Amino acid sequence: MSARAGVRYRTLRLCSGGGGFEAVPERSVRVDLRAVRTALERDGVRVVDARVMLIASFEAETTVSSSGRVLIKTADPRVAERLFARLRPLLEGPAGPTASDADGARSG
Repeated sequence: MSARAGVRYRTLRLCSGGGGFEAVPERSVRVDLRAVRTALERDGVRVVDARVMLIASFEAETTVSSSGRVLIKTADPRVAERLFARLRPLLEGPAGPTASDADGARSG
């Protein structure tokens, strides 16, 4: 099943340490990081490709892991929501994840 068939994210939530927000897919996925990186760079976003994750230089540093987990390093929920809204179409759309055979995504 592909992302186009409805990969959904759990609610954006404050991380336990309070220094950021995270979003975790409801089930295990594999993100096409190369396609996401290309789309972000095309939009003028500086991206560091660390092989298993991307680090995007938005107003708050944002990481996207190959498992679909997104971490936005800000304590401001409005900033986190705005940045996740910008990323979500890339993650759920054609450049985004495909479902894997695992039972569920883990929170890190």
